[in-house]
Amino acid sequence: MASFAALVASADGGDPGAAQELFTALYSELQGIARRELARRGGRNPALGVTSLIHQAYLAMAAGDAAEFPDRGRFMAYAARVMRGLIIDHARQRRAIKRGGGFELTTLEPDAAALPPVDAGELDAINDALAELAEVERELVEVVDLKFFCGFTLEEIAALQSVSLRTVERRWEKARLFLHRSLRDPELG
Repeated sequence: MASFAALVASADGGDPGAAQELFTALYSELQGIARRELARRGGRNPALGVTSLIHQAYLAMAAGDAAEFPDRGRFMAYAARVMRGLIIDHARQRRAIKRGGGFELTTLEPDAAALPPVDAGELDAINDALAELAEVERELVEVVDLKFFCGFTLEEIAALQSVSLRTVERRWEKARLFLHRSLRDPELG
């Protein structure tokens, strides 16, 4: 199998075989990210399941600006951010519907009805805190995305970013402190 960067370059160049190989190689990892994202957000709901989240994220990434991904870790962090944004948008939409919005026909995913609903207010607070952190130090948000949203270990993140484990540990701790402070008292953020 070709390297990640080579596959991305070939797929961007229009090679359908490279695009298919890239999609196949990443699909199971994207499923894991989608499951974790939905679980962290209070569980799945009938309208947004793992498969639909992956497909919506793919469409959003394909429609967006042509971002470059020099490695698998940066792609996964970007995919996690896109999924997080879609979940937040979906939670906001559901909150609007509860206030008198329109009806929507959906299919019910297995086990979706048994899980609690997403707290859109909490999602907004987390998203705002991460956006604020990105303005201060982008590297910290990347570590959060890779660790919290993608599920990589600190050792894996260090390897993906070609930095020492200690550097990643410091970034993770700094990000956690910032987010904890921002979420505990938004006026301090």
